[in-house]
Amino acid sequence: MKILGVIPARYASTRLPGKPLADIRGKTLIRRVYERAVLSPLLDRLVVATDDERILEEVRSFGGEAVLTSPDHPNGTCRVAEAAEKYEGDIVLNIQGDEPLLDPLMVDEVAQALLGDDSALSATLCAPITERAMLDDPSVVKVVRDLRGFALYFSRYPIPYIRSDADAVPVYEHIGIYGFRRDFLHRYVSLAPTPLSLAESLEQLKIMEHGYSMKVAVSRAERRGPSVDTPEDLEAVRRIVCSSEAKSPARPAAKGV
Repeated sequence: MKILGVIPARYASTRLPGKPLADIRGKTLIRRVYERAVLSPLLDRLVVATDDERILEEVRSFGGEAVLTSPDHPNGTCRVAEAAEKYEGDIVLNIQGDEPLLDPLMVDEVAQALLGDDSALSATLCAPITERAMLDDPSVVKVVRDLRGFALYFSRYPIPYIRSDADAVPVYEHIGIYGFRRDFLHRYVSLAPTPLSLAESLEQLKIMEHGYSMKVAVSRAERRGPSVDTPEDLEAVRRIVCSSEAKSPARPAAKGV
């Protein structure tokens, strides 16, 4: 079974225009995402799907593979679906283009969630929330799962409500990396928006509202830092990378990069 990884990367951004080309200690953000994702041993191919020639040229300049897609896509999953039409892949992974500190283990975990369960049409990850501030932060998406590990609901609100310590259960943060079986990916992007997905501004809720399911695996990967959504996030990642690379000897670039 072939696994295709696609990194959607658009140039426009309300809070951080040109984000994929932002410099992080001598490498662009999109290069750092690519170099982390390509370390996954389960990927058969990795492609950046972009709407901008500048990003296309940057990816090709460091030996990565990239394809131009329509500038009119409403979200990254639609961009991934267009790119997937050009390549082979029984499973297609949507690897977020704003994760320069991505742990490659997450790529493998999403793929394994689909490889290990034939009933799963799509998959994503979660991790335990350990800080109260994260639970109350609407930018941190929470997820609750059923006993088989499938999503019951995603929300920006703190869920589940825990009445007492005696009733405590793990509370999970959703990690935004997605896997789809090829046929379901194209079915999914054709589905109409749904009331809850619009109310919460969470695209993945459309899956449950239309009667489909999403497997949610608990990640064992290390979270090294934030995704890059704002100038403040970018500065935080720069500090983390600077500190990390100052402590570690330089390593050769990954194969194909």
